[in-house]
Amino acid sequence: MKIQTNAECSVLLAELQRRWQGAFAALARGDDLPPAHRFRMEGMMESIALLEPGCQGEITEAMATMYQREFGQTLEQDFGQAWRQFYPFPQIPAVMKRAPVYPSTTD
Repeated sequence: MKIQTNAECSVLLAELQRRWQGAFAALARGDDLPPAHRFRMEGMMESIALLEPGCQGEITEAMATMYQREFGQTLEQDFGQAWRQFYPFPQIPAVMKRAPVYPSTTD
């Protein structure tokens, strides 16, 4: 990723990548991800985009790479080719695996 012209961006991006890794690893294991954690990451993404106008594509690409590393498949495979239409920048598609549901009665 070439977002390195601002020292602030480099620091934010390094921290953001660390948080993406932790969040996606937790979700891949089936653990919960508190919404506040996702919202803070989205705020960091927006901060980098404000400091480096025009870098949204690069940020999204870096996030997609981290997602694929943790889940073993791409965002497109999980959410479809138009996933950014449902999750516009800076939203992160951080969703838990569906919990198994078992009927409690025979009705």
